[in-house]
Order: sequence, then structure tokens, then C-alpha cells
Amino acid sequence: MFEQLEAVRARYDAITERLSDPAVHADLKELQRLGKEQAQLRDLVQLYTAYRRAERGMDEARELAEHERDPEMQAYARQEVEKQQGERDRLEKELKAALVPKDPNDDKDVIVEIRQGTGGDEAALFAADLLRMYSRYAESRRWKVELVSESITERGGFKEVIFEMLNIKRFRRSRILEELRSKGYTGGKTAFYAYARKIVIVTEEHYTPYET
Repeated sequence: MFEQLEAVRARYDAITERLSDPAVHADLKELQRLGKEQAQLRDLVQLYTAYRRAERGMDEARELAEHERDPEMQAYARQEVEKQQGERDRLEKELKAALVPKDPNDDKDVIVEIRQGTGGDEAALFAADLLRMYSRYAESRRWKVELVSESITERGGFKEVIFEMLNIKRFRRSRILEELRSKGYTGGKTAFYAYARKIVIVTEEHYTPYET
């Protein structure tokens, strides 16, 4: 993974250098091509730079903790090691996700349909949990969520709910499901859901939450 990231950074630096060449500015087509490629790489390069910064911070803090004699400074350094390590691990997960090959449909708006599965009221409430999770995920990425239709149960669950997510960048349903698992949802509650790229149905699945 890191060899690939170093290659991406090297390419980004090479593009940046070329864009400073007056001869490139004289060729509008080449200028636009390089500018577009640079923009496509920028987020990944910035993420990788932040990862390396956290890694350096962790190493420096660890070295300080090993050589510092003052107890207070040792405690501070150990806290800094944990902080930088947590940041590094978070960024590493984001880097792995960012390196997943881009699907041509990734940036298209999405229509999501969630329907109550087997399990009665609990399944309907779980469908509502799914909607909230999708909504929070979208809001954290500044995507717009618009409700299309809903069928609400007496307890506030959903027999069916359809909504649209707009202004999307790299929609990954699997990452949302990982968040659901991390929240400790247990078995016994099911929901059917499908998602589409502007009406064309891609898939429909039966999802049983992870058992802890």
C-alpha cells in the first residue's frame, strides 16, 4: 500500500512542478489535463501527508518518553504517543478505503429503499435505525438527504422508507454497515434494503446485523 502511496505522491509532485512551467500554461489543453489529474490526486496526497505527520509525531513522542527523566514529561509523552497512534490508525483506515478502485457510479446520486424484514416491530425499529445511520453518515460528508416516501409504524419504526442522497462522493454501503456493527446491533432484527443510481436498481440484499 505504501509503495503505491509514495508513487501517487511522486506523481502529484511532478504534476505540481510541471504546472509551474510557463510552457505548460501556453498549452491550454495540457494545462487542463494536468490540473484535473492534480485535483484527483490531491485528497489522497493530503491524507497520506497527514498519516506520515501522525507517524512522525508518534515516533518523536515515544523517543521523548524513553529518554525523559521528569515524571510529568514522561506522562505527557506517553499520552502523546497514544494520541498520535490513534490518529495514525484512523488515517490508515481512511487510506485503505481511498485506495479502493473507483467505480464509475461512485459519484452519482443514490436512491435508497429500506423495508421491514422479519421480526415485527423490532424489525421496523431496526429499519428506522438504518435510516438514522445512513442520514448521519451522509451529513458527516455534507451529502444532502431528501425523503421520498415513508410508511411509519405505531412505535415509530418503518415498514418502508425511501430517500435520496445527493451531492455524493464515493458512496460505500459496506462502510456504513461496518458502523452499524461497531454500534453493537445484535441478531434477531432484519431489514431488506436496495439502493439505486438514479432509479436503476443495482442490488437488493437481506441483511442480518452482526452478532456480538
